[in-house]
Amino acid sequence: MKLAKDLIAFCDRLGHEFERPDLLIRALTHSSLSSPTRPDNQRLEFLGDRVLGLVLAEAVLDQDKDAPEGQLAPRFNALVRKETCADVARAIDLGAVLKLGKSEMKTGGRRKNALLGDAMEAVIAAVYRDAGYEVARDMILRLWGDRVARVESDARDPKTSLQEWAQARRMAPPTYVEIARTGPDHAPMFTVEVQMASGASARAEASSKRQAEQAAAKALLARVGSART
Repeated sequence: MKLAKDLIAFCDRLGHEFERPDLLIRALTHSSLSSPTRPDNQRLEFLGDRVLGLVLAEAVLDQDKDAPEGQLAPRFNALVRKETCADVARAIDLGAVLKLGKSEMKTGGRRKNALLGDAMEAVIAAVYRDAGYEVARDMILRLWGDRVARVESDARDPKTSLQEWAQARRMAPPTYVEIARTGPDHAPMFTVEVQMASGASARAEASSKRQAEQAAAKALLARVGSART
């Protein structure tokens, strides 16, 4: 099977030339375009999630040989979460070669974190099936780059950290209010404000409500102090 030019260019960005190009095509095929003769990437995503987890669990252990499990787990979670996988996918322009049905095309599927993250995991599985664990591991570590080294010692998500910060001070949990939603349906932008009983607040904007909430919580945490203070 001969790959199209855009897929050859993607393989260059990925840093892997496939012996079995059909694996790559399957990894890039979303369920919205699947058919009996064109399987989607869901099974590969399942496998890729496990390969990614093993590689990054080892990387986190090797990065800090003295850290207890309580510090390792949040670091690991920060590296494997869907948003991080989507960021890596964007760095290699995976969205440009995703094979989507019309419905997903119309709703901006090439930019969605969920689709990009799932496809990134599927591509990892495709490389693993094509060339084995060591090649897949080397690719993951190269693509994740310095994310492993600079992952925060406490990488809990900002919403959790902000809630714990409030609980430690016997304050009511923070509340999140959607202030505005702008843009077309296929590419909306959400503005969310997080509010504390003390009157402290912060706003953030993102392409999903969840991301906006996390960004607002992070902004407020930076203002009031970390969960440990």
